Amino acid sequence: MTTVQTCLWFDGRIDEAAEFYVSLIPGSQILSRSEYNAADGPPGGPDLTGEALTVEIELGGVPYILLNGGPLFPLTEAVSISLTVEDQAEVDRLWEALIADGGSESQCGWCRDRFGLSWQVVPRRLLELLHGEHAVAVSRAMASMSKLDVAVLEAAASRSD
Repeated sequence: MTTVQTCLWFDGRIDEAAEFYVSLIPGSQILSRSEYNAADGPPGGPDLTGEALTVEIELGGVPYILLNGGPLFPLTEAVSISLTVEDQAEVDRLWEALIADGGSESQCGWCRDRFGLSWQVVPRRLLELLHGEHAVAVSRAMASMSKLDVAVLEAAASRSD
């Protein structure tokens, strides 16, 4: 049987990242952890024996593997985790947690956490509004935001009548 999971390449701190990520989303868990041994490190590189090599997690039922691969391939916004949430309270909770302690805001509901991983925090209502007759007005409102605000998106939809 073939299994599919996304591998996210980190430069250290994957135990901390895994704990943080599973704390954000109900029903999430750490599945397994592997460690470097003396033979795994690059020749002439640092001894990583005992440090996490991989941590497998499940976020809301979706599997991921965090790889402590070093600085060669840094995380970019080319890969992000998209979270579709029920309401503004959940947008606010996740947004504040993700940008805390060194994370940063981006545009249109995107942000980056303190480990460098990009996230999209999307209220379900936005998806509904983008499929309606007010999609252009809602898209314009969304483009002006960092964290998405459902009330502002709904107001944009009602103004376009």
